[in-house]
Amino acid sequence: MKVILLQTVPKVGKEGTIATVKDGYARNYLFPRKMAILADKTQVKALEARNARLAAKLAETKASAVSLKEKLEGQTLTLEGKVGADQTRLFGAITAQDIADAIKANLGVALEKKQVGILEPIKRLGSYKIALDLHREVDAHITVNVIDPNAVVVEAPAEETPAAAEEATEELVEA
Repeated sequence: MKVILLQTVPKVGKEGTIATVKDGYARNYLFPRKMAILADKTQVKALEARNARLAAKLAETKASAVSLKEKLEGQTLTLEGKVGADQTRLFGAITAQDIADAIKANLGVALEKKQVGILEPIKRLGSYKIALDLHREVDAHITVNVIDPNAVVVEAPAEETPAAAEEATEELVEA
């Protein structure tokens, strides 16, 4: 089924584009959430007219989006989340809003949560590559590391040198 996207949907397409999706996905997900409309002849004509009006407006904002991309591309954010003992599953979740807030706090760039391209909230520790939709034609990618600040870091024991082993045995013998 061909649909016109009313907003950017990760892994489907950007706002104002025509995308082909499965019928059930369109009926059960995109249409109820008002993310897309059916692409019939009248809607396609209206989209073309709207895109012509937006072209001039988007040209102005593209330059600022490119400069934002240069600032954000390849950056790494570290977010903290709480987990249980010896687990990687978070008690809460890291949402698009959390990532947008962290970008504003750490990098000084204000983004809306809909510009952060994650489908589902992050619920596990680890490193995630996140797409940021800065403009219709400009995307930036950042890495988000989710860590537990209270996790005990276990360091591998350093190999003992023969001199250290002799000192340790001397201490034991003296005791």
